[in-house]
Parts: sequence; structure tokens; C-alpha cells
Amino acid sequence: MHCCSFSYIIKQKKILLISGPKGAVHLKTTAELANSVKIKEYKNGVSILEKDELLEFIGKGRSAVVFKMKHTNKALKIFSPTCAQIAKEEADIYRVLEGNVYFPRLYEAGDNYLVMDYIQGVTLFDCLTQGIELNELVIQQVDKALLSAKRLGLNPSDIHLKNIILLPEGKIKIIDVARFRQTKDCRQWKDLKKAFFKFYKKNFFPKKIPVFLLNFIVFLYKKVSFSLPVVYTLF
Repeated sequence: MHCCSFSYIIKQKKILLISGPKGAVHLKTTAELANSVKIKEYKNGVSILEKDELLEFIGKGRSAVVFKMKHTNKALKIFSPTCAQIAKEEADIYRVLEGNVYFPRLYEAGDNYLVMDYIQGVTLFDCLTQGIELNELVIQQVDKALLSAKRLGLNPSDIHLKNIILLPEGKIKIIDVARFRQTKDCRQWKDLKKAFFKFYKKNFFPKKIPVFLLNFIVFLYKKVSFSLPVVYTLF
């Protein structure tokens, strides 16, 4: 028998921790777990100084860190202090997308955190660096996902290789939707599609790309005009 077991109680918003030889029970709210995380902010990102033992690090971006809550199928996304307002915006957008199969489900939102589905899969960025070949079905699914969001009155933006996740069964999920209500036209997905059909699908094009090279291409994409040919090698 395991000495520890965990479960997520959605209605009470608590993590149930049973530990020790006598099965002692301890309750922690998700707010307590979120508050246990201490984040240091930098110009282009964040780092983690402290966290609760129930949290397993998954990844981080410019404004937030994401953890899997151990022994559950939930993820906890915590925003840095100066970006806490993004938590409300992203929560509101996930509520608009509720029930959409292409996006994770939101369970709870706090002042600086979100609790949502833990998505087990590989980002398209990692697919390219690991040599996991992509096909047109992936592109079609992303198109359908973005179209379904537009039909709900959203404007999908900031769609890049690291926020599209390929699941083991071949389906996709899109995460990080905080910019889905901005008004400007975002070309990122259009350019990714163009790169896929113009370059990636060709037999001569390598299906595995070193991380440093892919990061360099992304850097060029951000710095160089969209009209230049080099931009379309974003893959």
C-alpha cells in the first residue's frame, strides 16, 4: 500500500494529502499551493525560488510558471506578481471556450493562478527538435480550433509552436489563450502553415531540427520583416 495518495476535490478546491504510516490526512487549498510558489522576475522570464512538494514543475514562460499537481490530472498555472492581471483575462477566455475539445478545461481561478486540465503530450516545438513527424491532420485540427474560437467572438493570437500540444492519440490541444481578445491581426499561425506546406512537407527538408537552430529561426522571425523569405523557414 502506498504511503501517500492525493486527490483533487473540485467543489471544495482542496488537495487531499494522505501521508504517513497511520494515513494522516492533510488538506491544502489550491490558493495555499499557489501562495507556496515564490517567483523571481527577470526582463525576459521568471525563475522559481520556492514551491510546495505537491507541485511538479512542467514549464515556464515570460509571465507564468506551470506545475502538475502530483497524482492528479490537473495543472496549476501561477502568474508572476506584475502579471497577475493576466490570470483574470485568461480565465475569462477559458470560460468562453468551455466545452471546446481543442482547449483545456478550467476548474478554478484565483487572483494569480488557474487550475486546468493537465495536458500530456508534446509541443510542436519539441516534435520538431525530437524528429516527431507532423502531418496535415495536425494543421487541419489547429485550423478547426482557431475557427471555433473565432465563432465565439475571440481573435486567436500568439499561436506558436510551444502552445500547440500533440497528444499521444494524434489530437491537438492549444494552451496559453490570454491574447485571444486582442484586436490586432496576428500572422504567426498563417506563417507557420505557409512554412509547413512550402518547406516542411518537402522530402528534402529535415524532420528533426536542433534546438539552437530552431530558436535562432524564431529569433529571426521576431526581428525580421514578415515579407522576407527567411521568415517562412520558421519551422
